[in-house]
Amino acid sequence: MTSPLPTRTDVAVVGAGPTGLALAVTLAEAGVDFVLLDRQAEGANTSRAAVVHARTLEVLDELDPTGALSGELVARGLPVSRFRVRDGGRPVAAFSFDGLRSRTAHPYALMVPQYETEAVLLARLRALGKDVHRPYEVTAAVQDAEGVTLTTATGETLRAARAVGADGMHSVVREAAGIPFSGGSYDASFVLADVAMDWAPGRREVSLSFGPVGPTVVAPLPGDRYRVVSSLAGPAPAEPDRAFVQALLDRLAPGQAAVREVVWSSRFRIHHRVADRYRSGRLLLAGDAAHVHSPAGGQGMNTGIQDGYALGRALASGDPAAYEAARRPVALRVVALTDRMTRASTIRNPVLRLARNTGLRLLSRVPLLCNRVAAELAELNHR
Repeated sequence: MTSPLPTRTDVAVVGAGPTGLALAVTLAEAGVDFVLLDRQAEGANTSRAAVVHARTLEVLDELDPTGALSGELVARGLPVSRFRVRDGGRPVAAFSFDGLRSRTAHPYALMVPQYETEAVLLARLRALGKDVHRPYEVTAAVQDAEGVTLTTATGETLRAARAVGADGMHSVVREAAGIPFSGGSYDASFVLADVAMDWAPGRREVSLSFGPVGPTVVAPLPGDRYRVVSSLAGPAPAEPDRAFVQALLDRLAPGQAAVREVVWSSRFRIHHRVADRYRSGRLLLAGDAAHVHSPAGGQGMNTGIQDGYALGRALASGDPAAYEAARRPVALRVVALTDRMTRASTIRNPVLRLARNTGLRLLSRVPLLCNRVAAELAELNHR
């Protein structure tokens, strides 16, 4: 059922994914009038992003100091404290989050489907007396000296003092703002699948495996499932089936995986891009509208949620210019990190592979350096 769209507000937020929801909760907590709208009739029920890092859990604690918000998400997820790097099926190095206990209340990566993260944020938003207006597809955003007028596909208009594009890589708001989205794309295509399987490394770690085409990530999920994300040299099928995923894992790590069922699967292409600016007048960008990158390290949704929180605080304080200064350098850092991880995984020269693996092995054995890597993955350096 379509919820009525107000005609005016202070802040219009386009897109009710994790980024838009985090922004909306932040604005609601601060008492800022806003309208959150999304083109989907209901929230997605696929898992997509599957890891919530320590810094994002800290943001949830800042939004709800009682700990109930992060506690609810942790109850729905699976905390994992080890990140292991492999060359094919051979272990190379392991990085533990345990060394972060003195720095954060959440020294782990929380494996949880994206729809659970969205559900927890939406429940908090509703508890604050606000909700998402659906389904409204924004087709135009026109700004003038006094505000922004959004127009929907069905002809409704919404007038706002400012509008935020949290509407993904193909952002209507970013295009309306005329902000370039600089970067490029990787040649490889990617497969994403949630599967029920027997996996020899077990459910206590996230695995990043190097391969000739690119990285493969295997991570445990609640409900005795695993997330598999893998790059391919050629085109992937629209919905990879059990046989396809089994063959993929057999090539990567022979004898370590026995796939019983594919619960959900998809394919996608990966870009590495950052908006040249996060603001043009009264139009602002957050999340995938502002930056996209490789899934290596599981940084995307986390960076977006933190964008939403930072932007909400900047708008509530009346200093929107502070947002770009704080968050765009983080996006550049994340894109650089995930690009290095992706490109390092494709090294084919035997001498360079040996040097890469030896360097990672030595790095993981020095506690100080190991903790630095863990802190970067956990995004604690983005505070």
